Amino acid sequence: MTTLPPVSQLTQLQIDCVEKWHNEPISNPYSGFEELVCRQHEFNYRLWHEEDIARSPEATDERIAGVKRSIDKLNQARNDMIEKIDDAITELLAAAGVGDTSALPINTETSGSAIDRLSIMSLRLYHYAEQRDREDATDEHREKVSQRIELCRVQHADLSHSLQTLVDDLFAGRKQHKTYRQMKMYNDPSLNPEIYRAKG
Repeated sequence: MTTLPPVSQLTQLQIDCVEKWHNEPISNPYSGFEELVCRQHEFNYRLWHEEDIARSPEATDERIAGVKRSIDKLNQARNDMIEKIDDAITELLAAAGVGDTSALPINTETSGSAIDRLSIMSLRLYHYAEQRDREDATDEHREKVSQRIELCRVQHADLSHSLQTLVDDLFAGRKQHKTYRQMKMYNDPSLNPEIYRAKG
């Protein structure tokens, strides 16, 4: 891993994978930084579909309980991958010779978090298009969904542009980069009272 690909290349990866994974088994043919982005994207893809199951009116209590546990594990893995992406950026910055930036301004979110948001947005765009194109959809439904798609496209473009600006600033030594540890409590047996009390 020697360089950070353009943001447009990363977002296209996410868009392509959503399309592909709906038609064939999930795979990750990438390497370097793109491999990490694809792996993180996969957890969001799996989460999206588990969340759909959890809201099905036909799902039994037992099924929902199983899905909830799956969602917790996937969400933890998703957040772990955000950290790995940010750690990889730290390594790339060091390899590029970017020195101490601790006194410089810092963004409200990391590049890894923005990549995560773009991943979710690619899923939203795909599934909105799916809803727009349903054979049983009314004209009113299609119009409502089409308006939402346009709004999502604007948000996706704005976030992509903002992330590319941030990346450019990081590698030019104009902004500070950090990895923020998520420190989730609910999966930690020593921090979730419902878990440690059950063991007492």
